[in-house]
Amino acid sequence: MSRIQLVHDYQYIISIENLLGAWKKFVQGKRQRKDVQEFQQNLMGNIINLHNDLINRTYIHAPYEAFNISDPKPRDIHKASVRDRLLHHAIYRVLYPFFDKTWIVDSYSCRLNKSTHRAINRFRDFTHIVSKNHQITCWVLKCDIKKFFANIDHAILRDILKEYIPDQDIRWLLGRVIGSFHSHTSGVGLPLGNLTSQLLVNIYMNEFDQFVKHQLKVKYYIRYADDFVFLSEDRGWLEELIPRIDAFLVERLHLTLHPNKLFIKSISSGVDFLGWIHFSDHRVLRTTTKRRMLRNITLDSKPESVQSYLGLLGHGNTEKLGDKVLGFVKRPLL
Repeated sequence: MSRIQLVHDYQYIISIENLLGAWKKFVQGKRQRKDVQEFQQNLMGNIINLHNDLINRTYIHAPYEAFNISDPKPRDIHKASVRDRLLHHAIYRVLYPFFDKTWIVDSYSCRLNKSTHRAINRFRDFTHIVSKNHQITCWVLKCDIKKFFANIDHAILRDILKEYIPDQDIRWLLGRVIGSFHSHTSGVGLPLGNLTSQLLVNIYMNEFDQFVKHQLKVKYYIRYADDFVFLSEDRGWLEELIPRIDAFLVERLHLTLHPNKLFIKSISSGVDFLGWIHFSDHRVLRTTTKRRMLRNITLDSKPESVQSYLGLLGHGNTEKLGDKVLGFVKRPLL
């Protein structure tokens, strides 16, 4: 199935050279963390031990440290050991460039030179094209997958990887990483905290992207992780897509659409996509995003944090909100 060839083999992925390169990337911004410092105290010894375990195929992924975050909604995060995260980086830096070439242009999650900002700008461009510069109604079908990471099927993922990667050793290694975690059922789920999970879910959902482009023949389609939209001047056609989308996700990927997050709306009435409410000629921050930002900035008003929020606001019509953010910063401490 693959039309391009993977440049590096298993021996390169597990090589000292690649592991050291992965360490340099992994350690950025983490040097003050206790577990990272402990690993670095015997860096070469730890890397050589990992390398030998991988050569001998005796490598075993350690258990995860679980914790919860609530920003913006409750999420279960699973943190791997430093040793395992180093290996995740070593795998990612070799496999990502290969798989990135197989993905469609309008997949935007966790990719170089892609971002939510590029996705929402692409969305704006699509609305202009479909509506013929707002001369006709542009309809948007918005979908979301229920418990996305928690429902990735390991067996299906391994079968997809087999189509692209002939090297059995690489597949064995990926199998170790995939099998190191399961959510509610054995053989199902990927941890939110892993760098490799970002790569693997894009590989998984590329099956859906290819179906959308080549079977459904959808021209105006954007996906960011499990959040995706279809645009058309024909509402009825979008309605007809829903059962076909649902059937493919269920039968091929064992995923289901979130019933409460599926809708068809006109762009003129406002479409909620990637944290913004999009209208024909402008966009505004989603209310929950706005509240979270203002809450966070009251807790952290350092200049770099403020600039980050102002940069976010620069992507929409948010002049008043920008003034409010600056007001928090200028407010004297009591």
